[in-house]
Amino acid sequence: MRAANHPERDEITLIEVMKALGDPIRVGVVRVLSDGLERGWGELRAPVAKSTLSHHMQVLRAAGVTRTRLEGTRCYVRLRRDDLDERFPGLVDALLAAAGQDEVGSEVGLRPVAAP
Repeated sequence: MRAANHPERDEITLIEVMKALGDPIRVGVVRVLSDGLERGWGELRAPVAKSTLSHHMQVLRAAGVTRTRLEGTRCYVRLRRDDLDERFPGLVDALLAAAGQDEVGSEVGLRPVAAP
């Protein structure tokens, strides 16, 4: 598996971030990742096919919204909150507040953890 490419902090553009956030599934992913934890892709639950979720994750990564870490055959993702806050102060907070109020992306969540 090849390494994921990410834009450097100073290469993240507002236009690309806003385009990436123009889909409710991707907003939902940001809402889930806003707790600051790194999540395995398999932990994410969304009402789309795995291939479609993979596309959404690629769009978020390419825009600089998320960072993907590959470990063997597993992929882990986290929100690039610090980078986004530095480039666009207040943007993530405004997005989370508005998305929460309007329940945008509420269909995205985490899969229940299986009992050992």
